[in-house]
Amino acid sequence: MYPVKTLAIATVFASALSAAPVVLADQALAQAKGCMACHQLETKVVGPAYKDVAAKYKTEAGAADILAAKIKNGGVGTWGQIPMPPQPTLTDEEANKLAEWILSL
Repeated sequence: MYPVKTLAIATVFASALSAAPVVLADQALAQAKGCMACHQLETKVVGPAYKDVAAKYKTEAGAADILAAKIKNGGVGTWGQIPMPPQPTLTDEEANKLAEWILSL
């Protein structure tokens, strides 16, 4: 039988591991869909850094829906004159997942 201290440490470790994939899965989705070619977490590349996007939209009512629509439909003018092309291959679920992840940063 395992000592209580060992079981407690194993439980904490397992909890940390089970929480980590949620964020990694969304970042992995962004990478898989090519989003990271124009956006990075902390740095502006072609488009704004994801942390800047999160800061801009976090306090806006319906931010996740607004951002998901912008991700799918693209646009120009919010961040300057470089357009973001529409992403028609993204499902609504994927766009919502990306929006929620971005807003969590």
